[in-house]
Amino acid sequence: MCWNFMIMKDKLKVIYTLQEMQRLDKFLAELKIQELYSRTFIEHLIEEDRILVNLTPVKKSYLLKEGDEVIINLPEPEPMNVLPQDIPLDVVYEDEYLAIINKKAGMIVHPGFGNPEGTLVNAILYRFGENLSSGKEFNRPGIVHRLDRGTSGLIIIAKNDLTHAKLSDMFARREIKKTYFAITTGIPEPEKGEIETYLARSNKNPRTICVTNEGRYALTHYKTIKTWHYFALVEINPATGRMHQIRVHFAHIRYPILGDLLYNSRRYVQSLVPQNMKKKVTELLVNHLRRQALHSWKLEFFHPITGYPISVSAPIPDDIQYTLNWLDNNFSIDTDTSDANLILNEEINND
Repeated sequence: MCWNFMIMKDKLKVIYTLQEMQRLDKFLAELKIQELYSRTFIEHLIEEDRILVNLTPVKKSYLLKEGDEVIINLPEPEPMNVLPQDIPLDVVYEDEYLAIINKKAGMIVHPGFGNPEGTLVNAILYRFGENLSSGKEFNRPGIVHRLDRGTSGLIIIAKNDLTHAKLSDMFARREIKKTYFAITTGIPEPEKGEIETYLARSNKNPRTICVTNEGRYALTHYKTIKTWHYFALVEINPATGRMHQIRVHFAHIRYPILGDLLYNSRRYVQSLVPQNMKKKVTELLVNHLRRQALHSWKLEFFHPITGYPISVSAPIPDDIQYTLNWLDNNFSIDTDTSDANLILNEEINND
């Protein structure tokens, strides 16, 4: 289908040539123009009177007629307040549309109050420059989803707005499979299942999220793949992507993530282990595992632009690997078959 189409600086012009009438928002979405990367963005432009039909602001439900002239005035990009920084990145996948990065524990994803630099955004601005989406929020170019500061592993970066919009829709439709590994305090019962709740920010402590009767729906699937006395290695597939979801869910069912000082505590961990192991547990958490034992291990999805299948995994980081070995040495249930590394490697190889 041919359209009388013109691109000018910060402005698009289209002449509607069909005889049958069509809704404005539907027509613009079906044009597949990179600048109009999502239906939500189109609706936002219409609400701001940036889309005119015959030089007149209209509603998104306006029915276009043959010969109508549609002018789209694109907003100027907001100036960035984030400086690029030469911070090493572990890029495990990259093409012209997106990149997947293995984020280290301790790195914040985007700048915020008290953390203006040293973030993933600072690093990707240096690495990819202008080849990043504008982001849904100010000063967060390329950021489609997040990982908590203390969580390591895979995170997707979008290189343009169209890819960003498509990835966001895929996350919303649960078309991106995310697999995490975590070490829990206590052995989950049942060993395989799902955790389904509503989550909201706590009124008592705004830094935390809590389970409520209403709020944002959250669903987490899990299965236990290795157990020790008092601890377990769990594979987790969050169906939704709420803030602190995995950490809150496992604390809610009373098997909090080891090392998580926000939803767990050293005192609680010590209360579970024998007296002669309390000091060893403290030494582990103070000197070796200084964050939650939670790792975003694998991402599986169909590429939002090319349609090709993508499956990427990130190695278990050193501090979690040390903890697995430590659990084998100190809390093994069966000393003859207690190698957590073997169990984990088998799980990885099977995928």
